[in-house]
Amino acid sequence: MSSPDTPLLDRITYPSDLRQLKPAQLRQLADELRLEMIDAVSVTGGHLGAGLGVVELTTAIHYVFNTPEDKLIWDVGHQCYPHKILTGRRDRIRTLRQGGGLSGFTKRAESEYDPFGAAHSSTSISAALGMAVANKLSGDTRRAIAVIGDGAMSAGMAYEAMNNAEQAGNRLIVILNDNDMSIAPPVGGLSAYLARLLSSNSYLSLRDIGKVVARRLPSSLAKAAQRAEEYARGLATGGTLFEELGFYYIGPIDGHNLDHLLPVLENVRDAKEGPVLIHVVTQKGKGYQPAENSADKYHGVAKFDVITGKQHKPTPKAPSYTKVFANALIAEAKEDEKVVAITGAMPSGTGVDAFQKAFPDRAFDVGIAEQHAVTFAAGLATQGYRPFCAIYSTFLQRAYDQVVHDVAIQNLPVRFAMDRAGLVGADGPTHAGSFDVAYLCTLPNLVVMAAADELELMHMTATAVHYNDGPIAFRYPRGEGIGLDLPERGTPLEIGKGRIIREGSKVAILSFGARLQEALKAADDLDKRGLSTTVADARFAKPLDEDLVRRLARDHEVLITIEEGASGGFGAYVLHFVSDEGLLDDGLKLRTMRLPDTFIDQDKPDKMYDEARLNAVHIVETARKALGHNDVQNLQTNERGA
Repeated sequence: MSSPDTPLLDRITYPSDLRQLKPAQLRQLADELRLEMIDAVSVTGGHLGAGLGVVELTTAIHYVFNTPEDKLIWDVGHQCYPHKILTGRRDRIRTLRQGGGLSGFTKRAESEYDPFGAAHSSTSISAALGMAVANKLSGDTRRAIAVIGDGAMSAGMAYEAMNNAEQAGNRLIVILNDNDMSIAPPVGGLSAYLARLLSSNSYLSLRDIGKVVARRLPSSLAKAAQRAEEYARGLATGGTLFEELGFYYIGPIDGHNLDHLLPVLENVRDAKEGPVLIHVVTQKGKGYQPAENSADKYHGVAKFDVITGKQHKPTPKAPSYTKVFANALIAEAKEDEKVVAITGAMPSGTGVDAFQKAFPDRAFDVGIAEQHAVTFAAGLATQGYRPFCAIYSTFLQRAYDQVVHDVAIQNLPVRFAMDRAGLVGADGPTHAGSFDVAYLCTLPNLVVMAAADELELMHMTATAVHYNDGPIAFRYPRGEGIGLDLPERGTPLEIGKGRIIREGSKVAILSFGARLQEALKAADDLDKRGLSTTVADARFAKPLDEDLVRRLARDHEVLITIEEGASGGFGAYVLHFVSDEGLLDDGLKLRTMRLPDTFIDQDKPDKMYDEARLNAVHIVETARKALGHNDVQNLQTNERGA
């Protein structure tokens, strides 16, 4: 049995343990939970600020609701670390975002307390609605609780879900975590009183009685009464929008005050009407001074010193691809006033923040609204502007229909700059840029490029500026470049033309994207083994450099394509061409290397590419196996041991 001096958090393994505490003990528990999270993230790095802001809210939800029977869905998942600590994963919390460790987001395979995986935003209400309606159909009274941040409310999907929420009745609860405002103490006390009043059964019942009475009044009086009530509630709470969508709106309340949170959550839990939206105001980075003082509230951090807050970031050996793109676009925009930049709530992640400083009137952060971003860019393109949609590869997936209908079919010159191509490390499979080549190359009119290094990225940025015959896309990885000397501006490339990097005669490696350096390493190894090797950089997946592919196929015994993308991408287009040309009839051994048909969990990028079998040793193995060498198995074992 625990002694009275044992930290409260040490007594908690699951929320059922938490519910054994008295309400007066929850303040201490929340403080301990916050310290535990700070210490854990200082070891692993990760998303800190959002989790610090929901410590009290997490504690209160698990205390009031019967999780995991009641389903708790965290939108995006950046803020789920306190939730993981309280739900049986504290002993592994220092493996966050590490190979073989806990995901940085909610993950169904990880715990029954994660009923829905989330890493892209604005999905929580839809998922919770599905669970709530399932409960309704089954005659089950369990609740589904969606916690969604104010930033995620910029995406239309959240409102699409809310528009259908009435179907779930009181089984659906939405908590709007608003961390972009504050409540002064007197206002906070008033709003807490109003929240308790508005969430009480007596008030909900009174509203229903009022509706019945209003229906019996003459129509003119009924409408006047309804307008008066809505106006009064709008003045008091700002909830008219949510009321129009069918929710009982409650709030705003202080999300760090447990004395305010607990009674409201209990009232909502016991409500016989619904659905309900609770507006909770929190402070991102709450309780950790370095985070509170930081401009980004320590949204994403490297390992850091808990006392000082100083992050242990390695000294970069070269500028990041993101920075190179930003500088290249700024250089082009200085020469062309029609160049504009668009991003979806990721200005710093895409480099658009730097562009915005240089050209504040020509940069647009549209929020978490990738669909809108693409069609907005299409509109700009119709008027002669040169819009660059700077969107992570993984997030552009959300706007695919707009890419098809609003850009490709109309052949509008929208430029897609796709950051985070390939495997991305600690963020894992939800943020990997695996599919863009496959889903873009299938579209008529699109030009698709991939940068092999930071100089090529500059050239592709310049190419995109000058290409005005239709849409064009280019992809580049996360992290640092290889350390090349860079000019002030890139040079436009000839559309659809690759380049030979080194000449050989036996094996040809045709690289598309940033695996080029691994291809060169493999070529060195193969040359030492007496296998003369050509290395080429395709640059373009579409249009394909057919002359280059034809030459490589005819002059070599083995042709290997390699890319940082899924099946159906660059290698598939090369295979189609070679097959259609009859080049396989002459005995060519063609092998395509691409990401495997699995989702690869988070790890260091090199290890992830090792698991994907896309490093130099795997290229060598592929070539030797194609040539029928029998010592391939020993080759890989010996090289890894070397």
